[in-house]
Amino acid sequence: MANKGPAYGLSREVQSKIDKKYDPELEDRLVQWIIAQCGDSVGKPQPGKQGFQQWLKDGCVLCELINSLAKDSKPVKKIQSSSMAFKQMEQISQFLGAAERYGVTKTDMFQTVDLWEGKDLAAVQMTLLSLGSLAVTKDDGCYRGDPSWFHKKSQENKREFSDEQLKEGQSVIGLQMGTNKGASQAGMTGYGRPRQILNNQ
Repeated sequence: MANKGPAYGLSREVQSKIDKKYDPELEDRLVQWIIAQCGDSVGKPQPGKQGFQQWLKDGCVLCELINSLAKDSKPVKKIQSSSMAFKQMEQISQFLGAAERYGVTKTDMFQTVDLWEGKDLAAVQMTLLSLGSLAVTKDDGCYRGDPSWFHKKSQENKREFSDEQLKEGQSVIGLQMGTNKGASQAGMTGYGRPRQILNNQ
């Protein structure tokens, strides 16, 4: 895994497109939020994409983050700093599982290798952005930081209709279907009549 050579041709082109999606301004906002949420004990990364990846790579900071958003029981019970690759990847997986249970949708999730191998750090940013938006939306007192850093997610607006209202709605023709007022077939000729050919001689 670690001894991959440089990418050439199509794989290099694809990787450069992925790298362009990475947002340095979003990185600053996410770092500010994680430090505000978890406290100064998580440290601060070196500026730039590599620094951001190294900071999150072992999964400890991510697990601290998801634990800080929980009220009672911590989703990740054991957080250990380790230099072993499989331990680091296991902690990243624990974070992803806890984030999914918190409410982050599968489509917003990054894959473990996206972070650990640095393949797609833009996807990591999107997962953290989605997590922050959820935390602001839940408004359960666990979110720390500036609420304006994330947009609130839209929430369900359920409506209840009585049987009477539902029956009334069945007799109304929606405007997408046109209207039945003023239309008639008066003056229409029958379709399919043969064409009259007159021979004037």
